[in-house]
Amino acid sequence: MNSRIPLFAANWKMNKRIADVSPFMVKLNQGLQKLSKKAGSDFEVVIGPSATHLAAASQAVQGTPIELAAQNCGHAKSGAFTGEISPEAIKELHCPWVILGHSERRHLYLEDNGLVLRRLKAAWEEGLKVILCVGETLPQRKSQQTTKVVEEQLQILKGFSPSQENLVIAYEPVWAIGTGENATPDQAQEVHAFIRGWLKQVFSLSLSENTRILYGGSVKPENSKDLMGKPDVDGFLVGGASLEAESFLGIIENGLKSRG
Repeated sequence: MNSRIPLFAANWKMNKRIADVSPFMVKLNQGLQKLSKKAGSDFEVVIGPSATHLAAASQAVQGTPIELAAQNCGHAKSGAFTGEISPEAIKELHCPWVILGHSERRHLYLEDNGLVLRRLKAAWEEGLKVILCVGETLPQRKSQQTTKVVEEQLQILKGFSPSQENLVIAYEPVWAIGTGENATPDQAQEVHAFIRGWLKQVFSLSLSENTRILYGGSVKPENSKDLMGKPDVDGFLVGGASLEAESFLGIIENGLKSRG
């Protein structure tokens, strides 16, 4: 039986004003209180606002079950790295999570696996929990290279001793992010099962069985139940549909329905 606690993470990307943060968190927290009573089981919620919004968000989530994620972090504790945000500063803002390797960082800003690896090392050295994003482009999927690409992106975990507490993997097919197209539940399950199998082969059965693997890519309330109905889909990393509390709550509620 799957004992992994579902995780619903929101990536706001470069959206919202700082003034929008507190009202959103109030509305989200109110909805989560109602959902918790209906769900009858544990689940976790993480919000990833822009770095400029983290201080306001940190205050807004005090006393709630909501946790925060930075959308990226620097690859060093400090130094001459203009525009980067150190993992130390992220931790100071009471932000326990960081999203790394998102496809927009990889493809728009040309972050390769080597840089994601250095960011991962810096994050873990500071005690941050990591949501590591992996996924293929449409040409890669059409040429049947999905598992090859995903495996290459996972290789950076070698040399570490990750745990179910400090690592979450998010499978985000690049062709489904912000396009309105999403992987079918079967397509998502196929890649999630591959990732779980890779964790078992490289690390251990325990890590494989207990690590949460999220799906991301045009997730919405209408498809979250079917996606989370698959045995290896443990939640979502949501982009555009997380910008409104009602939509994000709908994704969570319908996703939890798949768990009975």
